[in-house]
Amino acid sequence: MQRLVTLGVVLLVGACGGGGGGGSSGTPAPPAAFTDPVTYASNPLASLASADEITAVSRHQIVLGGITLNYTATAGHMTARSPGSGAPEASFFYVAYTADGRDPATRPVTFFYNGGPGSATVWLHLGSFGPRRLAAGAPSTSVPTPFALVDNAESLLDVSDLVFVDAIGAGFSEAIAPNTNASFFGVDADAAVFRDFVMRYVALNGRAQSPKFLFGESYGTTRSAVLANLLESAGVALKGIVLQSSALNYNSNCGITATPLVPCTGYVPTYASVGAWYNLDLPNPAPANLPAFVAQARTLASTQYDPAVRRFMSMAAPLDAGLLAQLANTTGMPASRWQAKPNMDPGTYHDNLVADTVIGYYDARVNVPAGSPLAAEQDPSSTFITPSFAQAITQYLANDLRYTTPSNYVLLANSTIRNWNFTHDGAQLPDTVPDLAAAFAHNPKLKVFSANGYHDLVTPFYTTEMDLARLGANPNITVRFYSGGHMTYLDDAARVQQRADLAQFYQSAIAAAKVSIPGVPASAAFETRPPDAAAMPPAVMDGPLPRLQVPPQLRKAKPAPATEGEALRLQVERKIRQGFDAADTDGKGFLTLDEARAAGLGYVVRNFEAIDERRAGRVSFDDVRRYMHDEGSRY
Repeated sequence: MQRLVTLGVVLLVGACGGGGGGGSSGTPAPPAAFTDPVTYASNPLASLASADEITAVSRHQIVLGGITLNYTATAGHMTARSPGSGAPEASFFYVAYTADGRDPATRPVTFFYNGGPGSATVWLHLGSFGPRRLAAGAPSTSVPTPFALVDNAESLLDVSDLVFVDAIGAGFSEAIAPNTNASFFGVDADAAVFRDFVMRYVALNGRAQSPKFLFGESYGTTRSAVLANLLESAGVALKGIVLQSSALNYNSNCGITATPLVPCTGYVPTYASVGAWYNLDLPNPAPANLPAFVAQARTLASTQYDPAVRRFMSMAAPLDAGLLAQLANTTGMPASRWQAKPNMDPGTYHDNLVADTVIGYYDARVNVPAGSPLAAEQDPSSTFITPSFAQAITQYLANDLRYTTPSNYVLLANSTIRNWNFTHDGAQLPDTVPDLAAAFAHNPKLKVFSANGYHDLVTPFYTTEMDLARLGANPNITVRFYSGGHMTYLDDAARVQQRADLAQFYQSAIAAAKVSIPGVPASAAFETRPPDAAAMPPAVMDGPLPRLQVPPQLRKAKPAPATEGEALRLQVERKIRQGFDAADTDGKGFLTLDEARAAGLGYVVRNFEAIDERRAGRVSFDDVRRYMHDEGSRY
């Protein structure tokens, strides 16, 4: 690939809102009592005195599907502002890739982010569907390291412009005073400030008419559900949401909460997939048709295991010998282990599946000998890839994208999880399926794509299936499965298939619009330049990748019951009504157009004339609900 760089590019320093690198960033030194080794951008108490929106712009080429595509990369900061006052809230670091020669008003745009909470978006940025990727070759641990950075033949850049965004407290993203990072360390506050970033990006870049997509991974899917509802309520209509390795309901995953409280039913098909990979205690030969084998495991989990394990949890009733034998033959874990731990959590499965071997959590196909260096953090699938991503992000930003700063890029801050407010909708742990349902209520044409790895011991695919099933039969929801772990895109074969599936999903989401991009001749206005001599400080992290966890005090939180059917419909209605009632400051039960606009209810503003059938100049919540139903909402 020939990398073309704009002449006169701006080189960033810490004062541009890049997070801590010294006093010039405006970030105060952490208090003496704060012992987190990552002292600035990830510090919950940190904030910038002010932040400039300065970017580094560079030009590049890539060949996708035999067509040469010229594109512009923009790396830098954008300030999220309060919808009401316009006051600066936080400085987001982002990298946007936009195709040259296309009308931004009609070109799709996708916002990518990882999860954690506390993770930068480096994994999606340099691993998935951007124009450049690290050749990780999962599940191998013999790939040369650091991984090579290569042109990404599976990039989605020929389908959509791509915007990779780091959450506050990660990467170079940081709060702006009087806020601190901790101001946005919570399910609702995090999603709200992401909404404000997306709305500002859309406004400043003329993308109001662009088909808009969200792409979140892991906790990023928790964010996506809440964010989608907030954006739809604010009048920003989405075309689609991509859920990569979902964590939609923390109350339904026994790997998050204490296992005596939640049945591990959702993990059984994942255990079956992993057992099939290792062919342990399974019928010989190993199942040739993994999807069919997994389908049998789903049936076993739902019809036999789930009622049995619930009886065990409530009455200490042991699992019968026949079921124990079926579980052993399906999962590769001996019957004696199932008998000793009927509600088998992923930690127990991970620790006892293969003798003298440590397997991965993020990708259970990865395995190394116990006691070896890659086994030190108990997840070789994470330990093996992390150094390459940490090294590559700073080199790529400085050398390819011409962005430099004396600040440290915060790859991961486990301190964020320790300070995160997981409460949502009155529950101690978030269930965001109702938020996704509320987004569908605003926009029945919204489409959702759920990507799942068969060998992911962090976010089990069957749990996601059961969570999404609460939304009922919905042709706008597509669920796909791939050989691989949490980051399915690190597997070369899975990435090719997932890219093809995503291209079809985008095409269906924007109906008949043409999203393929013809080749554009190289512009003579740009020339190749050698990398600058300035070096970026190393990326930092304060621990291994978190396995979708919560603070210890929440491990025994009582799980919130999952609503479905009429109960879910009523929950969605209450959720939407809360915004209406908050805007109804005089308590008269009506909103004028100006009141809706002042409250940021863009959905009501955009459709006010249609909602106000009586031409009364004001609308009630019943009017809004009637309009939603007329437009096809089932909620």
